Amino acid sequence: MKGIVLAGGLGSRLNPLTKVTNKHLLPVYNQPMIYYPINTLINAGIDDIMIVTGGNSAGDFLKLLGNGKEFGLKHLNYTYQEGEGGIADALSLVEHFADDEPICVVLGDNIIEGNIRAAAEDYRKQGTGAKILLKKVHDPQRFGVPEIDGENVLQIEEKPTNPKSDFAVIGIYFYDKTVFDVIKTLVPSGRGELEITDVNNHYINRGEMTWAQLDGWWTDAGTFESLLHATNLVAKTGANNLEVKSANS
Repeated sequence: MKGIVLAGGLGSRLNPLTKVTNKHLLPVYNQPMIYYPINTLINAGIDDIMIVTGGNSAGDFLKLLGNGKEFGLKHLNYTYQEGEGGIADALSLVEHFADDEPICVVLGDNIIEGNIRAAAEDYRKQGTGAKILLKKVHDPQRFGVPEIDGENVLQIEEKPTNPKSDFAVIGIYFYDKTVFDVIKTLVPSGRGELEITDVNNHYINRGEMTWAQLDGWWTDAGTFESLLHATNLVAKTGANNLEVKSANS
């Protein structure tokens, strides 16, 4: 299984900070934000990783992360997304890298307390289709919300006024090689983006979607409020058992 960290976009909700840097290079407590999704993949046993970046600070990812040596990786892969075409558009850029293998996709501003190793192992056994991770939240209308019937996901609704559950679809997804064919069938949403919810609903309609509930806390860090919340959570409890040595240590 290969790992993808989606770290493109313009981060407009964090202006003016993102006028001078990519959102995913901002600090969350004592580490750059991008460290956390990379570590999520490594903790799941995934060491072949591509970073999808964008904007005016793409070169700073290479300066910060290099070849991944500080994470214990042999190398890191990079690609560039132009503009803000959405999560599914960014994912379309990694088809050659995936090379028909299953992939685990982590949004670059998603931070979790624990790890996803059990979910990754379950998906490896599943073999085909897709898998999403869910977390109960107090404000599901802010997120993609699944309608669930036992072990089945019936549909996912993006930012619903009347959520059908109190679960949110967090930004960690598992897909088989057909995801790239799915993306090619998508049409842009009202905000001009290719939506990951449409990808997930495609798998649901095919009867090829499973789900698991994430243990521990989860947050994104894409707004000033959630960035502060993420920093406080990491400062208090830690996240991902993150240990990255500096180049000089």
